[in-house]
Amino acid sequence: GCRNAGSVDVYAACSGSVYSLSIGAQYVQTCKYRTVLCIGAECLSRITDFTDRGTCILLADAAGAAVLRPSAAAAGIIDTDLYSDGRYGDLLRQPAGGSLRPASHETVDQRLHYAKMKGNEVFKVAVRMFSDCAERILTRHGFTAEDLALFVPHQANLRIIEAACKRLSLPMDKVFVNVDRYGNTGAAAVYVALEEAWATKRLNTGD
Repeated sequence: GCRNAGSVDVYAACSGSVYSLSIGAQYVQTCKYRTVLCIGAECLSRITDFTDRGTCILLADAAGAAVLRPSAAAAGIIDTDLYSDGRYGDLLRQPAGGSLRPASHETVDQRLHYAKMKGNEVFKVAVRMFSDCAERILTRHGFTAEDLALFVPHQANLRIIEAACKRLSLPMDKVFVNVDRYGNTGAAAVYVALEEAWATKRLNTGD
């Protein structure tokens, strides 16, 4: 029902929430727009192979959102750290369905329209990049892990979250986790976690 509102679709899978927050924050910070609605939504069941136990027990459907507006206090999105590394593109992918391999009897018969993941390799890369990214953004602003009121990570996998937080020397009681209840909900994960953290008073104004 929105009218006279700009709209853009950002497809960045699990990092979609971070990318959309980064884009939305810049619109607000530059005073281009006063209000921005960021939405993260996934229907991962459509690309989940339920015969593959390596992925089907992890992925889930969900949607979440955040409204961004200027803050009078010294609060808000301080910074974001965005990057990608194409060397690891083969670790988690959907082999067919795009322009490279459009749908055909062959691709359907070979079950190539489902998410394929090399779990052990994903774990190693994710833990390293997870903690490196957090360290970069903390260092850039003179913070340490002890300064954090609450760490709300992407809910990829509990083992990844625990291993990354161990590298950061961040105790798990300062980390919000709901992947044990919902699974990995991709671009929705951070938004759903933020809402739950707020509703349960683990996240408060000014944190």
